[in-house]
Amino acid sequence: MPDSRLIEQLAALTDLPGVRERAESVREAAARLRFHEALRRRVAEAAAESRVRGAGASARLDGAQLPLQAVRDLVRGARDWPTDPDPAMRVVRGAVTATAETEHVVGLVRTAPLQALARLHVAAAGHLLAPDAVGRPRVDGETCDELVDLGPAPPAGTVSARLAQVSEVVVAGASSVHRVPAVVVAAVVHAEVAVVRPFARGNGLVARAFERALVQASGLDPTGVAVPEAGHAAAGAAAYLGALTAYAEGSAAGVALWLGHCADALLAAVQEGERICDAVRLGRLT
Repeated sequence: MPDSRLIEQLAALTDLPGVRERAESVREAAARLRFHEALRRRVAEAAAESRVRGAGASARLDGAQLPLQAVRDLVRGARDWPTDPDPAMRVVRGAVTATAETEHVVGLVRTAPLQALARLHVAAAGHLLAPDAVGRPRVDGETCDELVDLGPAPPAGTVSARLAQVSEVVVAGASSVHRVPAVVVAAVVHAEVAVVRPFARGNGLVARAFERALVQASGLDPTGVAVPEAGHAAAGAAAYLGALTAYAEGSAAGVALWLGHCADALLAAVQEGERICDAVRLGRLT
C-alpha cells in the first residue's frame, strides 16, 4: 500500500509555484497528440521514430553527437556498429539500446520499477561493464564519476535504500494520479536516479530511459510518440545539468526549477512527437 505521507509530499511539490499549471499544459498537449491523424494506423512507425530521436538526444546530453540519419541507420541495421568504437560511439550505443528497451519495460515500470531499472541498465551499460556489474546497484568499493556537477555520488552502501525510495515514489504516483500529475512523478524519479547514480556507468542514459517508459506507462503519452529526451536537450546540456543541480541542492526553489524544466521539456517532447506524426503522415521521415 502506498505511503500516504509520500503522496502528500508529492502533492506538495505539485503546489510549488507554476508547477500545476505547466503540468496541465503538458496534459492538454499530450491529449491532442494522442488523436493525431497519423496515429490512427501508424502508431508503431511513429513510436519507432520517437525512439530513434530520443536515443540521439539522450546521447547528446551525455556529450555524444551523431547525425539523426546515422542513428536511424544504426537502429534499423542499415549501418554496422564499429568494432572498435570511440567513447562517443559507446555512449550512442548505450543510448540506442536503453531507449529501445523502454518499449519492453513499459508494462513493468509502475508495478516492478526496480526490475525495469535493472533491465534498462543492462541495455545501457552491458557493453561498458563486466557482466557481473550490470543490472545491479553499486556495492562497496564501486564508485561513480558521472554527473559530477551534481556533487559526489552517494556512498554505495546507501544506494539500495535510495532506490527503494524511488520505487515508492513510482508506486505512490501510480495510486494518486488525480492528485499528482504524471509530469511531477516522472520528474522526481528522473532526478533521483541521476542524483543517486546507482550504477557505475550509464546513469544519465538510464534516468532518461526510465522517464520515457514512465511517461508512457502513466497514460500521459500512451502511444510512446513524444520524445522526452529531445525535450530535455532542447535547451542544451548546460540547462539540463543546471536544473538537475538545482534539484540536488534540495531547496524548494531548486526543486521547483527542476520540475519547471521537466514540464517544459515534456511540452517540447509532445511537440516533437507532433512533428514525427506530421512526417509519418507525409512519408517524409528521412
